[in-house]
Amino acid sequence: MRLHRYIAQCGVTSRRKAEEMIQEGRVIVNGSVVTEMGVAINPEEDQVEVDGRALELPRHQYFLFNKPRGVVTTLSDPHGRQTVAAYFPDSVVGLKPVGRLDMNTEGLIVLSNDGDFAARLTHAKWGVEKEYEAQVRGLPNEKDLVRLRKGLWIEGGKTSPARAEMLGFDESKSLATVMLAIHEGRKHQVRLMFEAIGHEVVNLKRVRIGPFVLKGMRSGEMKKIGLKEVQALMKSLGP
Repeated sequence: MRLHRYIAQCGVTSRRKAEEMIQEGRVIVNGSVVTEMGVAINPEEDQVEVDGRALELPRHQYFLFNKPRGVVTTLSDPHGRQTVAAYFPDSVVGLKPVGRLDMNTEGLIVLSNDGDFAARLTHAKWGVEKEYEAQVRGLPNEKDLVRLRKGLWIEGGKTSPARAEMLGFDESKSLATVMLAIHEGRKHQVRLMFEAIGHEVVNLKRVRIGPFVLKGMRSGEMKKIGLKEVQALMKSLGP
């Protein structure tokens, strides 16, 4: 493992800041100061210190979080808005959101300090399905749903095939509720897909990520994921 990545995974700082620490001579490996970039270490054998403090990889942990609307999916925000980090347990080192949700989108987020798990869960290569419930203006017809299913052109190119089903329609408010399940994670993708068929999203909630579901969780609630659940998902995704 590259030294700067190891430092970041220990929860000290970001990879970029870790590189700066190395260049500043603040990192010691097996008793010797290391200032060159790209040095590889063995986390199980090599002893790494930063500013005199010995580092150790934290135990991997996994959580589900029901993100409230208005909360930003970052660890810090320059505008002072509330972030998901405000809900993190103090005992977990290096916890980060796996993927993102728009500030005005609520629902399921996975949190973990396991980088390999996060990469598999988010990368389109692995095809982990994400399911949303979207409340939209007007009533999409079957042709609209077929366009969502087959893929349509939005910013960044054509979307991959998706699942789309009508869940209900409130005639008094002229608002439809549609289920949309996708395998990608482009910025604002769900909102842009509905915009492309002429229906503005009023409210958006993510209700499932792969085998993990939102059902039964209160807004702002965190729930620990069992190791067996994580292992089953990783196994299903293959090597």
